[in-house]
Amino acid sequence: MFVDRIKISAQAGNGGRGCVSFRREKFVPKGGPDGGDGGRGGDVVFKADPHTDNLSALFYEPIAKAKNGGHGQGKKMHGRSAPRKIVRVPVGTVIYPADQTRDNAQAIADLVRPNEEFILCQGGAGGKGNVHFKSSRNRAPRQYTEGEEGEHGDFLLELRTIADAGLVGYPNAGKSTLLRKLSAARPKVAPYPFTTLHPIVGVVDLDAYHRATIADIPGLIEGAHRNVGLGHDFLRHITRCKVLLFVVDTAGSEGRHPIEDLQNLRREIDLFDTRLSQRPWYIIANKMDLPGAAEKFDEMKNRFPDVEAVAVSAEVGEGIDRLKVRLAIWLGRKEIDK
Repeated sequence: MFVDRIKISAQAGNGGRGCVSFRREKFVPKGGPDGGDGGRGGDVVFKADPHTDNLSALFYEPIAKAKNGGHGQGKKMHGRSAPRKIVRVPVGTVIYPADQTRDNAQAIADLVRPNEEFILCQGGAGGKGNVHFKSSRNRAPRQYTEGEEGEHGDFLLELRTIADAGLVGYPNAGKSTLLRKLSAARPKVAPYPFTTLHPIVGVVDLDAYHRATIADIPGLIEGAHRNVGLGHDFLRHITRCKVLLFVVDTAGSEGRHPIEDLQNLRREIDLFDTRLSQRPWYIIANKMDLPGAAEKFDEMKNRFPDVEAVAVSAEVGEGIDRLKVRLAIWLGRKEIDK
């Protein structure tokens, strides 16, 4: 099960209470106070784990709770501090307060680097033992303090896939087939729409020294910016991509014209996030082996003369090597040949 958005509760540990104790030893029948302090409660820490690819573990354990600190003891012995509760999440996880909506969302943390840690809830400090309350007027204090309560709250976690480039297109445009040809990723491929139901990242070997990651997101439909067809769940996975690759059915085998597909896709991207529509973008004209594709490809190049387009047929593997070369140039991994 793939989970990329989930609400959780986090509870840091409470601090242990201080101790009321007096020194009682042989030949020291009336020793002074020696109550130790309580231990600190455990923190709830979120860690970006490169070996975790989604949030499904939190679906079964939506409450992250750290242990309380130990109580103080006599002989000035402090209580044991509780260990941190480490919650491993995928790289690219964004944490929001649970009551925020997309329009006014202010992220608490954005874990974009492998092994990056963020203390979501801090544990409470331990209470003080009676040794801290002795004075010249109060030789036998019986005061102590309770430990502080740990922080707690409800939070919303969202996974935003981190990749160099993102494949954007309509259902059945051939994005998954293309990713299979470019990388070792094996997304499901079938002759019906919405075969891909969650983002898949593949690693592409550009040459002997460079690699790139490409994210295949589920197909978009008109109204995706309004969350039609789970548009928001899909679109947020390309917000981190440096380059957007628009994969179109050049032959129009689904009854649509590739130029209209591009215009609609660009509109959905812009309405979802204007900053996203300003990213560098290129066209991958797929299904060039089908009848009528060549003529429509020429029309598309005339309509978008300033956008580079690469003609491929992912099904039969044509144009894949040239696409890898251009991808290396688009991502700055290779200089443009003079």
